[in-house]
Amino acid sequence: MSTDMQTPVQGRPIAESRGDRIRRVLSSRFASIFALVIAVLWTIPTAGLFISSLRPEDDIRASGWWTVFTDPSFTLDTYNYVLYSDSQGGGLIRNLVNTIVITIPGVLVPVAFAAMAAYALSWIDFKGRNLLYIAIFALQVVPLQMALIPLLSFFSQGLHIGDLAIMPAWNLSGVNTIVQVWIAHSIFGLPLAIFLLHNFMRELPSDVMEAARIDGASHSQIFRKVVLPLVTPAIASIAIFQFLWVWNDFLVGRTFGGGEATRPLTAVLGDMAGTWGFGWTRLPAAAFIAIIVPLVVFLLLQRYFVRGLLAGSVKG
Repeated sequence: MSTDMQTPVQGRPIAESRGDRIRRVLSSRFASIFALVIAVLWTIPTAGLFISSLRPEDDIRASGWWTVFTDPSFTLDTYNYVLYSDSQGGGLIRNLVNTIVITIPGVLVPVAFAAMAAYALSWIDFKGRNLLYIAIFALQVVPLQMALIPLLSFFSQGLHIGDLAIMPAWNLSGVNTIVQVWIAHSIFGLPLAIFLLHNFMRELPSDVMEAARIDGASHSQIFRKVVLPLVTPAIASIAIFQFLWVWNDFLVGRTFGGGEATRPLTAVLGDMAGTWGFGWTRLPAAAFIAIIVPLVVFLLLQRYFVRGLLAGSVKG
């Protein structure tokens, strides 16, 4: 075989395909430098937010965060205030706990139900399966805002058919408020999660499923022992998406969050500055508290996230 990649018939070099040219350009030194510059520019606002959160309040009001390189001055007083103070704009440790309590079931419940529903729609043959899948897919185009008021009315007034109370009204405080947020996030997250997991599961080899059935495995056994290990990267990537959406959500938490004691962190960040905006210097610390947890989760699960994005892209 010659070094100039000649074909045995024509004796001419093989033409470079479009995909090869794109890969060569993206792997070049210029592309690497450009990606590094973009990454640095993307990181600058986060770095500025972190530096501002560590500066004294008077310094934040007097100068920009970049002046810290010539006149460094750091303190943790702002973090202590926003986490533990009882004054306005403080006491966020309670709301941080609320966000964690809301997010964990708000991720586990829809992902678990979506995995089971996706398996049923992919590998269990039942009447109306295609129509049900189309209906679930169509729910993705329904704006979330359209369901907020009916769902809030459902929680506050209950479900009645005539004089018969199918479901009583919920007390809009305490534990019931947290449960409402769980249900709302599960409802809004299920259609997309089912759609994505269904696409992943349909790519699994049918020979593996047939072999498991021949060995006498039930659907529950196939789902637990065959399907789940194969789609773990996909489930992890969807769980990351759902986690980021639930953690950073403002509208659902604001609508169903109830009083100050049960609201998530994002629902109170908008009120921290106060009526006249005098407390804006505390926002950098509060905002960095809000982003540090999802940042850590993404970094820990990054390898699953990338594998989940690439799963199903190549067959065979």
